[in-house]
Amino acid sequence: MFRSLHMKLVLIMLLLITSLMTVVGTFMMTNITGFYIDEFYNQVDSVFGVSNPANAVFVNTLRREAAQPDGLQTIQGMIEAKAGDLGLNSSTRNYYILDGRTGSFLTGSDDRTGFESLQATPNLLAARGSIAGGGSEVGDESDITANYMDVAIPIIGGENAYIIYIYDNRSTVNSLNSQLFLIIVQALLVGLLISVLLSFLLSKTMIIPIERLTERAEQVAAGDFGSTIAVESSDEIGILTTTFNNMAAVLEDTLEEVASERNKLDTLFLHMTDGVVSFAGDGSILTSNPSASRMLGREVSFYDYDALFGEELPLQTVMSLQRPNFASRELTVGERILELYLAPVSDGEAGGVMAVMHDVTAQRKNEEMRKEFVANVSHELRTPLTNVRSYAETLRDMEDISRETENGFLDIIISETDRMTRIVQDLLTLSRLDSGRAELSMVRFSLFEAIESVCRAVELEAQRRGHTLVRQYGDTLPMIMGDRSRLEQVMMNVVGNSIKYTPDGGTITVDAGVRDRNVWIEVSDTGIGIPKKDRERIFDRFYRVDKARSRESGGTGLGLSIAREIVLRHHGAIGLTSHDGPGTTVRIVLPIRQKEGERHE
Repeated sequence: MFRSLHMKLVLIMLLLITSLMTVVGTFMMTNITGFYIDEFYNQVDSVFGVSNPANAVFVNTLRREAAQPDGLQTIQGMIEAKAGDLGLNSSTRNYYILDGRTGSFLTGSDDRTGFESLQATPNLLAARGSIAGGGSEVGDESDITANYMDVAIPIIGGENAYIIYIYDNRSTVNSLNSQLFLIIVQALLVGLLISVLLSFLLSKTMIIPIERLTERAEQVAAGDFGSTIAVESSDEIGILTTTFNNMAAVLEDTLEEVASERNKLDTLFLHMTDGVVSFAGDGSILTSNPSASRMLGREVSFYDYDALFGEELPLQTVMSLQRPNFASRELTVGERILELYLAPVSDGEAGGVMAVMHDVTAQRKNEEMRKEFVANVSHELRTPLTNVRSYAETLRDMEDISRETENGFLDIIISETDRMTRIVQDLLTLSRLDSGRAELSMVRFSLFEAIESVCRAVELEAQRRGHTLVRQYGDTLPMIMGDRSRLEQVMMNVVGNSIKYTPDGGTITVDAGVRDRNVWIEVSDTGIGIPKKDRERIFDRFYRVDKARSRESGGTGLGLSIAREIVLRHHGAIGLTSHDGPGTTVRIVLPIRQKEGERHE
């Protein structure tokens, strides 16, 4: 209950009023008691001159009368005459005339019974002691804690000794204090009531803005940044409210920036091609991306570090590395070759490990293809160079060579030189296509005329080999956009291969048509066909199904590679299709219109 700031403020106000009234009441009651004591002794002093014995005329008169035989009655009369100055009354303040030596009651404003009910006070004993010692010391010591006020005045006259004892039971003071206490209690109750009301108003004035701040803080903590708190004052609460609104706005902007960056990182992490896996210090997986599972061929979230990479490098070994050091390994997972990089997330054993995997399968394959390509180029150029050198040396060393033999040797040298020229030209063509430096001369031309031109060019060669060249396309083929000379080179290569690799007396069929926004061209033959294991590689550079037969026919192994690059530059496709019976069918698909932005000459 008292944990509420509202109740604390109310309680503080109550304690403050109670403490204040207690202090004020105690101070007033003490001062009133002191005032009455002082007034009592002032009255006695004004009559008897207690504080200044030299001015005690009344006391001297009393002493003279005390020496007379009837001095007691005279003294009593004189005291009765001063009753008003002394404030004597029968209820609260009385005087007693006592024997100075025995202390017995002689006369007074109260009877003997009333005197005997009083206790022997220190002032009375002091006065009796003074008379016994021959002195006249007045007993007038005051005690604020006592429940009475008294003064004992010794009167010695001749052989007689009296004590005038004035005693006040302080009932007036006690009654006044009681009334004052009642007034203070009543004032305290009224003050408490007023303080409760004021404390409620004050606490509400302070608490309501704080409650609004608390409620708004809870909304901000829950992610609601849409509203602000109205600033209703310019005091510290108003400054705090303004500061909180500014803080909430800055926090919202900061969280939006953090969320944006996190979304970017999540998107990058989710779609990046490299596999990433993070591990905790105990080897359990914290996060991973889909690429990691794809590369490792299993769902990595079901495993830990030891199951995935423990055989390559122990977890503690990686965590013992000091950043920015890392460890690298090469993994082979099925047909994939992965480069694995392992690094500690932070220095010390409290961190974890980050694993990054890069798929280098294509890179390794390209390196092998590059090596094979260099070896093939070297081999292809070495063979004709060897032949040229051999025949040239023979011509130089033979003196009696016949004209007919010499011409035969020269024909072989020229043939081998042409072969090397074709290889070099094909390599240059591939190089230009790979680098994008081979410009395509895009024009609109008739596909029918282009196919007819190719068929007429190879018709004599087909007849020489006894082949039947069948045309199944019609003259309704559309006009297409492309580099006519390059596309004719592609068709010439495909049709030429069918003629060269089909045994004599075969059939070569050329067909074409339109489908959707594309045109297609198919070249079929009745040759020996291509084995299934070689079908995926026939478009690779220098790849031959039958190397010996290819070289006999003068092929370089680059024709289909060049054809594929030209078709791809035209945004088309080339490949083998299913074929009934023996032989091979090559299908070329080209768009009728090229994409915008193609360069034209």
